[in-house]
Amino acid sequence: MRRYPRWPIHLALILTSFVMLVPFYWVFKTSISGENIFNYPPSIIPRNPNLFYYVDVWYAIPFARYFLNSVIVTVLTIAANIVLNAMAGYALTRDSYLGLALPQFSTIICIFVFKASFDAIPASLIDAAKVDGLSEWRIIWTIMMPLAKSAMATNVILSFIWSWNNFLWPLIMTRSPEMQTLPLGLSRFLSYQEDTTGALYAFCIMVLAPGILLFLLAQKEFIQGLTSGATKG
Repeated sequence: MRRYPRWPIHLALILTSFVMLVPFYWVFKTSISGENIFNYPPSIIPRNPNLFYYVDVWYAIPFARYFLNSVIVTVLTIAANIVLNAMAGYALTRDSYLGLALPQFSTIICIFVFKASFDAIPASLIDAAKVDGLSEWRIIWTIMMPLAKSAMATNVILSFIWSWNNFLWPLIMTRSPEMQTLPLGLSRFLSYQEDTTGALYAFCIMVLAPGILLFLLAQKEFIQGLTSGATKG
């Protein structure tokens, strides 16, 4: 079988990655320079870079409090998603009334990530566990979950992103400044500032950094979780 060179694919991926990273670089550049984004011609290298805008964001609003609120809400969301999505994903492999009802209890995308991962586990393993007297609950948490680490990583990342960036639900649910999360803090910050070019982009970097870091740390498991079951024969 003839093998074709792989360098064109790698070159295309590198170029695509570069194009996708340009907006992130532009946000970071503006956050340390405060340059007007409408300047023409635009400068590629930041002029007079400094961390003033990050300090401005930190002290202009209770950023640390908003950050802590976002962390607490996101951790609770991730834990609930792992439990409910794993139960629903397992129930879907059993074809029961519970399997029909549970997908409405949680995020359907994350449920099917677990289902795809569970489908790839041999049914004989589950049958052997039942012969040994394990309940459905113990089968999920002692056998299925340890074999579905990639699905767990995918659920963690997706749940983190959806909860971390959620604006509408916290806006509806809380009026107390002490309970506001980072997206609400951004809205409050903009209402305080007149010239927000540099500070706004600094705020965006501070909010985006945890999500980007989490993805970089778990990107291998994330991709495996999305593609699990795709090659099952």
